[in-house]
Amino acid sequence: MTGWVLVSAATAHSQPSPALEGLRVATCGHSFHVFTYAGVAEMAKSAGLSHQLAGLSSIGGSTVVKHWEVPEETSKVKQVLKAGGADVLTLSPIWLPDEGIERYVRLGLEHNPELRILVQEYWMPNDEYVPVYPLQTRKKVDHNATDLGVLRDATQRYAKDVEDCVRQINERVGKEAVGVVPVGLAAVTLRERIVKGEAPGIARQSDLFRDNWGHALAPLQVLSSYCHYAVMYRRDPSGLPVPKAIALMKGPGEDEKSKLNALLQQIAWDTVKAHPMTGIQP
Repeated sequence: MTGWVLVSAATAHSQPSPALEGLRVATCGHSFHVFTYAGVAEMAKSAGLSHQLAGLSSIGGSTVVKHWEVPEETSKVKQVLKAGGADVLTLSPIWLPDEGIERYVRLGLEHNPELRILVQEYWMPNDEYVPVYPLQTRKKVDHNATDLGVLRDATQRYAKDVEDCVRQINERVGKEAVGVVPVGLAAVTLRERIVKGEAPGIARQSDLFRDNWGHALAPLQVLSSYCHYAVMYRRDPSGLPVPKAIALMKGPGEDEKSKLNALLQQIAWDTVKAHPMTGIQP
């Protein structure tokens, strides 16, 4: 795997690293993840990077193994990986274990030894860590009443499970090919800032979700995309323009949208650079 590189905030958007002028990105995911496919592309292009959308597999409520079970003749992601046509593959399991992750890792590395695989650690559906199937999508939840200390603990327990899974896969394949995108931890931080009244344009925690289960509205989608952008490109997203999802929000004024965008960028970068498995080193 090529060395991880940090680009300072002062130069991140005007002087891209020669090795990272653009990436070819493929994605397998569910509704808590697939929006990052286009979201990161928008951010990368606004930073002057030649980002390429290489292939998408979108299945609602999916484990990674469900994507793996799609036949190759109808799987754009498998076709791209076998052609060595991706630099980054993003995956989003729900609960673990999920044998699909390692299957994709091995397939991708076989055809591109420099492929980077990023596993999303996502926010807790229903604001709790209850790893059961079938998914409890109709459970009644008041996001505004959630104890954020309890939620952070649950998120950290899930994050550890993701980290352990990734670490074990890396050990088995003999290289640090797989990294983590700590979206769930960033989401808890955003909710803490909302409760403190420090999130411009967002009055309540429930303003992040369109339902009890936890499907993301624009601010959380953008935060997740910034986390993925920061890990993929190893750079601070601060200073990037307001993305369309925030610009189209109803209610907040233009100044609030700009300040909210800056906050999301800050939270994403602070979370990513502090996490031990994003590949970013000081």
